[in-house]
Amino acid sequence: VESFPGDTDLDEVRVLVTSWGLPQLGAELLDRMPSLGLVAHTGASIRSFITDEVFARGISVTQAGQAMAPAVAEVSLAFTLTLLHRIHRMDHAMHEGTWPDTTVFGTQHELSGSVITVVGASRTGRAYLSLLRALEARPLIVDPTLDPGDASRLGAELVPLDEGLERARIVALHAPSLPTTRHLLETRELALMQDGAGLVNTARSWLVDEQALLAEVRSGRLDAAIDVFDEEPLPPGSDFRSLPNVLTTPHRAAGTYEGRLRQGRIVAEEIQAWLRGSPLAHAVEPHQLRFIA
Repeated sequence: VESFPGDTDLDEVRVLVTSWGLPQLGAELLDRMPSLGLVAHTGASIRSFITDEVFARGISVTQAGQAMAPAVAEVSLAFTLTLLHRIHRMDHAMHEGTWPDTTVFGTQHELSGSVITVVGASRTGRAYLSLLRALEARPLIVDPTLDPGDASRLGAELVPLDEGLERARIVALHAPSLPTTRHLLETRELALMQDGAGLVNTARSWLVDEQALLAEVRSGRLDAAIDVFDEEPLPPGSDFRSLPNVLTTPHRAAGTYEGRLRQGRIVAEEIQAWLRGSPLAHAVEPHQLRFIA
């Protein structure tokens, strides 16, 4: 449901299954659904439409973000391998009709033994970490909510952001969109990254100052693989589209067939649990709302 026309009878709605593009569930709209007891979101991000009024009325909220984590983690891994092996640069040169050598694409690296900094121990960040560990990378984790013991249990070394940026061949972003993470990486932070390092962003463009990143990739000093942008669709004339050291995808990291099935399964199971009066496995509490990116 996207618009909720005024003549639609919503009096008997008990469960609202939501997707993207939903209007805010404020008092006026909720008044039209006096029987509503559960909002089950098929995606992850609910902050754009869930309001305090929902919780104030005792309405339960759940979401299927966990279903999206494996797909996004795999895309992050694919991006990481592509940047390490310079596949994007070689592909660009091949399409231009050349047979590139290392002067064009630079030094290739293997994931095994490479230092990879993961910014954010989110669901996706943890799934990505598990893939890095399986392939014998050396992961660092940046997350103010963790202590060294937590990081160790995730198979990573806990470090401050600046250290993580300085040491990594690849920096992968998996942090939520919070006031404190707005432009977490700006000119100063990006300058800390090694020459030839790569930035992977399958999380939110919110985390990066796009103009600062553009300056770095235009110079050729850094490489980037990006699924999320400030303006979507990405404008046809954006330099991100044409630079040989940038790999782009159209915000589709979570769009797998298997992931969609998991999303539907989670929502269906949560509805069944709610109808039985059982606890919700993916419930969102009011205090968690700001962390659901």
